[in-house]
Amino acid sequence: MSDLLKVDMHIHVYPNVETGVREKAYEVWEYGRLDGVRYSECTGTHAEISDSMCRAGFSKAVLLIYFKGESRLRELEENQRREGREIDEPEIARLKGVVEQELVELNRWGCSIAKSDERISTFITIDVGIQSPEGAAEMVVELARREGAKGLKLHSALQGFSMSDRRLWPVYTVCQEMGLPVLGHAGPDKGGKGLSDPNAFAEMLGAFPKLKVVVAHMGGAAWRQTLDIARKYENAVFDCSEIIHWTGAPNAPSDYELARLIKDVGPERVMLGSDFPWYDLDTTIERFFALPVLSDDEKMAIAGANAVRILRL
Repeated sequence: MSDLLKVDMHIHVYPNVETGVREKAYEVWEYGRLDGVRYSECTGTHAEISDSMCRAGFSKAVLLIYFKGESRLRELEENQRREGREIDEPEIARLKGVVEQELVELNRWGCSIAKSDERISTFITIDVGIQSPEGAAEMVVELARREGAKGLKLHSALQGFSMSDRRLWPVYTVCQEMGLPVLGHAGPDKGGKGLSDPNAFAEMLGAFPKLKVVVAHMGGAAWRQTLDIARKYENAVFDCSEIIHWTGAPNAPSDYELARLIKDVGPERVMLGSDFPWYDLDTTIERFFALPVLSDDEKMAIAGANAVRILRL
């Protein structure tokens, strides 16, 4: 497989080791308990992903930026209270401005990674919990035109809104107009609200039929909803990041069921991702090529060519 085109279209990189360590403390809970999951020891630095890509033979990767705006806002509010400061409406508005600027700077940092490393493309993020819908849309346009952002990443389960929240419509509109793909984390949220289940994508997929939408993780632990979404919406595509490492868990498919799901949604609509730094690129490609059912040609396309075509990398 030395000459095989390999693209990891689902990675995360952080500005420093401390941030990576903090983010990796997140518990992967949705699949249930599974012994033997091979986690990466990496913390998500640019140097680590660069080395990992070289060792595993990957020529391209997609960096996905995410931001938990409301939790960051609550953190700042709590800091103010500990200092004995009053939290009134003007102060909340000021703090929202601080958090929004942090979001913008994180996006700019992510774009700078792509500028310094031509193998990487960056998907920025927005957060309608702290941004106005119009402001979020304007930011997407600016960062795409001036900073080279190639798409949008949403993690609605962590951000606290549905993938079909109407506040996202202005953002989806500009993404559709500019040909920017939208990738959404897919899987159950801890509150059981269905914010990022595959079914939560349905309304936005129908409302924006020319928008390319990546339903990540093949739907995660809500994977049984994925095939129905694929059949109803031609603009839905998928990645098999993370779930590939959890096959056999109580709420995950078996190897056969995952391969069958990929076959049924259409292998030409599925892309390979690792979810680095939770999982390594080399173990991900190893797990993927061990799947049954899929032909060698289908696996080779999923390993890289599909992402180049679908995401125009």
